[in-house]
Amino acid sequence: MTVMPGRISPADAAHVARLARLDLTDEELALFTEQLAAVLDHAADVEALDTEGVPPTTRPLPMENVFRPDVAVPSLDRDEVLSQAPDVEDDRFRVPRILGEAP
Repeated sequence: MTVMPGRISPADAAHVARLARLDLTDEELALFTEQLAAVLDHAADVEALDTEGVPPTTRPLPMENVFRPDVAVPSLDRDEVLSQAPDVEDDRFRVPRILGEAP
């Protein structure tokens, strides 16, 4: 178990801001120091919980497969759709080339 350090100082918050390349005013630094302290306090609360015997999970509720069956159904007529496209080549939509790609 790791031990959370004491209350975060404005110097600690300033160091984090510097690492994130944030230029903070004194008022913002004071606000963010309190907010970061609240986050770390919550992390300490979570860390203090007894999770022995609790299986790891990625979701709080069981998840079911939400996919529909893969069944072929009638779709739009290719010629009708392509007739409304701004540009067509070889029976396909022609789109502008992406920068940097070879022709």
